[in-house]
Amino acid sequence: MMSPGCPKERLAQAGLGALRLHPPRAKAEVAGRRGAEAGEARVAMSGLSRLFGRGKKEKGPTPEEAIQKLKDTEKILIKKQEFLEQRIQQELQMAKKHGIKNKRAALQALRRKKRLEQQLAQTDGTLSTLEFQREAIENATTNAEVVRTMELAAQGMKKAYQDMDIDKVDELMADITEQQEVAQQISDAISQPVGFGDVVDEDELLEELEELEQEELARDLLTVGDKEEEPPIELPSVPSIHLPAGPAPEADEDEEALKQLAEWVS
Repeated sequence: MMSPGCPKERLAQAGLGALRLHPPRAKAEVAGRRGAEAGEARVAMSGLSRLFGRGKKEKGPTPEEAIQKLKDTEKILIKKQEFLEQRIQQELQMAKKHGIKNKRAALQALRRKKRLEQQLAQTDGTLSTLEFQREAIENATTNAEVVRTMELAAQGMKKAYQDMDIDKVDELMADITEQQEVAQQISDAISQPVGFGDVVDEDELLEELEELEQEELARDLLTVGDKEEEPPIELPSVPSIHLPAGPAPEADEDEEALKQLAEWVS
């Protein structure tokens, strides 16, 4: 319940009083105030929506665009590094030039050199951060591409096996095994020798062979004492001719050739 002194209560009383005094005009004024209040509320809500990000979001850059932007920024920072290094060398040469002659100018050059070195260190750190960020985006892009490829491969494998049933595969393998067993049985059956009624017992053949071997052994034992003694083996006699110990000397050959030549001349 509103207190008698609050602004809303006073506004309501004033509105009611106006309605009693001038009903048509009062209604129009009240409707106008309500419309203005509604407009102000819509404006306030629109501002809050923009403030808290309920408006339309802007589309972010693609990974390729971000990588290219980082590369461009790295080039700028590298140029800045080169410029700062040149300035540092210039200030160092300036400090050496003045030296003791102009101490104030030498100190100023060294101060500028220190500031430039600080800027160079900051630039180095910023460049390292950008390089790390670029490499992270490149790795993320590569990983995303790998994941997409793996997903496509999984879908392809799923499609390849979608018409296959493991129970049907088991039945197929069982049928193949059964057919192989039947084929082996057929091969064994047709590879056995067939005598066309001439069936021979293998045990009887072995028994007959053993009897033959016993008879042959008994015959050999009986004929051992009847064999004549074999004559001794005569060895060849040793020749009595003496063989030359080595080739004839070359001088004897020359003398023989001279004798033949003298006989021919005479």
